Amino acid sequence: MYLPLYVEPRDVAQAEALIDEFGKAAGIEAADRAEHSRNVGNHMNFCRWRQIERLIIMLSVETTLGTIH
Repeated sequence: MYLPLYVEPRDVAQAEALIDEFGKAAGIEAADRAEHSRNVGNHMNFCRWRQIERLIIMLSVETTLGTIH
């Protein structure tokens, strides 16, 4: 699984809003938005929505990811 390399606070807020609105389908909604952005030639939003999709997955997992200190 590819983890987000860089997210902004607005991306976290967007991920949380999608989770609130779409529940378990939030990742699918983010993927659909990424695909739409790609189809209209907006590569910046495509990359952003893919990162948000990955972030939604991370927020949905009930285990710790990465190193624990």
